[in-house]
Amino acid sequence: MDTTRTVLVVVAVVAAALLVVAVRLLVRLVGARRTLRRAGLPTGPRWVFWGAVLYLVLPTDLLPDPVYLDDIGVLLLALRSLRAARTLPTDGTES
Repeated sequence: MDTTRTVLVVVAVVAAALLVVAVRLLVRLVGARRTLRRAGLPTGPRWVFWGAVLYLVLPTDLLPDPVYLDDIGVLLLALRSLRAARTLPTDGTES
């Protein structure tokens, strides 16, 4: 009985930590989208953003919801995709 309780506590702590990581990544993704939207975000990365948010929110996942590793992976890929879509203004004076 004591071992079962310990395992449940460890699983709950790991699930909570993964949820915190997923929420932090979602906040970063929203911040990146907001910044890119102000700079004129192309339509392609918008779909990446909304797809990642929907994947995080929808109950259908590759892994069960207490294991947020797939959600974290999708959010990281979306964040990377948005950052890659960022176009820096050039003034034509590159060396």
